[in-house]
Amino acid sequence: MKKVYGSATEALDGVLHDGMLIAAGGFGLCGIPELLIDGIVASGVKDLTVASNNAGVDGFGLGKLLETRQIKKMMSSYVGENAEFMRQYLSGELELEFNPQGTLAERMRAGGAGIPGFYTKTGVGTQIAEGKDVKQFNGEDYIMEEGIFADLSIVKAWKADDTGNLIFRKTARNFNPPAAMCGRICIAEVEEIVPRGQLDPDCIHLPGIYVHRLIQGEHEKRIEQRTVRKREEA
Repeated sequence: MKKVYGSATEALDGVLHDGMLIAAGGFGLCGIPELLIDGIVASGVKDLTVASNNAGVDGFGLGKLLETRQIKKMMSSYVGENAEFMRQYLSGELELEFNPQGTLAERMRAGGAGIPGFYTKTGVGTQIAEGKDVKQFNGEDYIMEEGIFADLSIVKAWKADDTGNLIFRKTARNFNPPAAMCGRICIAEVEEIVPRGQLDPDCIHLPGIYVHRLIQGEHEKRIEQRTVRKREEA
């Protein structure tokens, strides 16, 4: 089965449709599938629901899809770096489903494992718990969260082989593996594709069984908040 495609446009061909649920990997601006996001922008698909830890920044990452009004709803944990996100939400133009960060990651992982729901203490007694099933275990309350089963997953990895085995680097592992797992179709963009057999099996973070399509490309790798230590006085 062919997995390697020449561009984001080719890899997304026949996959996108209006109203779909997309799980997007990345943590801040680290490990975001920027090439695939650009391809979705160019496609013009609309009324999207996107499950992602955050929504990029203005003019970059998922922020591009917000600017073009292609996203109808975000399922997110941290959205504090995107002014357009805030503007659309406060004006009622964008639906938002807030998730505690660990809960969102587990909802994606659960979907990838075929688990429709699970109970967690996170959010008990808060607005997060409103309308959700509450069950007691060992005398303590837990709320049920549903697994996320996305129509499409888009993720960014460091290296892959041509069968789709993926290696992530550092912070890019935070959300990319569970996001990749929960998609009925998963497309990954990587910095390097190597022949099968060249990756150490012990270093593979996500097996190729989860990955359906691959692209290789150049990435901008922006820094979301540049923080440096002040130079010490001589």
